[in-house]
Amino acid sequence: MSHLFQVGVGSGGMVVLDLVARDERVKTITLVDPDEYKLHNIARHFFSTTDVGRKKVDLAARWVRDFRPDVTIHKLAVDLTDSTQQAQLEEIVRSADYGICAVDVEPAKFHFDMLMRKFNKPWALGEVLSGGIGGWVHRFAPGQACYGCVASHLQRAIVTGTTPQPDYSNPQGMAETRIPATKAAISAIASLHALAVLDGLDGTDPGFTSMLLPLRKVEGIFDAAYKPYRFKIARNPECLICGASLSAVPAGEDLDVALHQALARLGHE
Repeated sequence: MSHLFQVGVGSGGMVVLDLVARDERVKTITLVDPDEYKLHNIARHFFSTTDVGRKKVDLAARWVRDFRPDVTIHKLAVDLTDSTQQAQLEEIVRSADYGICAVDVEPAKFHFDMLMRKFNKPWALGEVLSGGIGGWVHRFAPGQACYGCVASHLQRAIVTGTTPQPDYSNPQGMAETRIPATKAAISAIASLHALAVLDGLDGTDPGFTSMLLPLRKVEGIFDAAYKPYRFKIARNPECLICGASLSAVPAGEDLDVALHQALARLGHE
């Protein structure tokens, strides 16, 4: 019997939720997302025009209950980083078995990572690149590389084929990346994200920390479509988030400082 803790039920998060919730091992799901469903969400989401204005967590819970009425669902329409919600969130994470991060805001990813590490919980993250040209799936386990280690390593080191090193987190320099990702692209990466979660529930290790899957050939970025790149990333002892010099997971003002430094290092300020 597994308890999943998922943050983000947008267009990608809903694909992940739909797939993992169909696994009979999943008995409890906690959903966190503060957003309302809006008209511009319709083209890449599961819900209809009649649902506009409702909280996404309410719609997500309704969706799951339609095919898994036996699953217990907890809903929190809150911001993951809201300081007033941390006691409640920590109690939930303490009881969870696996974390699913389906958000695209860097501070929220770092905060999710902090919560998972504090309670030694495994988790997975999916990221769709701008324009839907590809995406990442990252897997995290207690005692191994944190999100800061992974993001910093990939920012510094990744070169595909013979192409110049791009900034994968924001490839806005290419004309092809200036349009929103299609639902097909979002669903492809989110499906891989869901597979990573299900592997995590049964303890399967696919042998990578991060996998990059290009969905389109893009001059100067990807030399071929559907050519996966897999990376095994070790924990960095000099990481500002989880490095050897830190005796415990930072909290309060120390966490704020660590997050600020990590974001600055990754160029996301």
